[in-house]
Amino acid sequence: MATFGNLPEIVTSEDWLAARLELLRLEKEVTRARDRLNAERRRLPMVRMDKPYVFEGPDGEVGLLDLFDGQDQLVMHHFMFGPDWDEGCPSCSSAADEIGNLRQLHVRNTSLVAVSRAPYAKIAAFKERLGWTFPWYSSYGSDFNYDFHATLDDRVAPVMLHFRTQEQLANEKGTPWSGGPWTADMNGEELPGISTFLRVDDEVFHTYSTFGRGIEDFHNCYRYLDLTVLGRQEVWEEPKGRAEPLGLHVGGPAMRVPDQY
Repeated sequence: MATFGNLPEIVTSEDWLAARLELLRLEKEVTRARDRLNAERRRLPMVRMDKPYVFEGPDGEVGLLDLFDGQDQLVMHHFMFGPDWDEGCPSCSSAADEIGNLRQLHVRNTSLVAVSRAPYAKIAAFKERLGWTFPWYSSYGSDFNYDFHATLDDRVAPVMLHFRTQEQLANEKGTPWSGGPWTADMNGEELPGISTFLRVDDEVFHTYSTFGRGIEDFHNCYRYLDLTVLGRQEVWEEPKGRAEPLGLHVGGPAMRVPDQY
């Protein structure tokens, strides 16, 4: 049985309620700030998608417009699964494992897909193995992943890592995994991300993309864990010393493809 330290103080129900009301005040500040941020996100300009990208799915080759499945909006997971990999990324698989029935999106004129660079046969086999039902397409052989900075290779397209150019990476924080500049041995790196698109008649527009911690709400049940006393059980969390870090953070050493736990 696990042991924990530095647990919350035990108080009366009345004292708990007083503390909870103070936390509620802070939560409401965050909620209002999130509402303002979401409004600014909706005000972003958009880019017309003129390039004729081709994807492969269960019914063969399709275009970007087909991924909408008749809906007005499209949410896309950039799922890390390289062409020569035997299975998908454990962190991306964590997010995919939380994708449920798409009904609530569909009734709001929105669909969701995943896109990876692996050939479709590999994607289909991995999807069946994990029991997932969401649509998942291959961009193998196209520029799509490179244009959307989900695959980084300066031999194909200028590198843009978390919206930083190669020059900025060299002069600022560097890459997350090395802290240094982009180097040739990193070419072919796959990145997770989420992009959104809008369809207006037969035209498609790119409206948003996010990477890094911008996608963490869709990983590892974080939205639920953040409500609990032990939290995510990661090294950086406060209060310190409450629970043993599990190494299950995104990219962590204990992360596994879901059916391997």
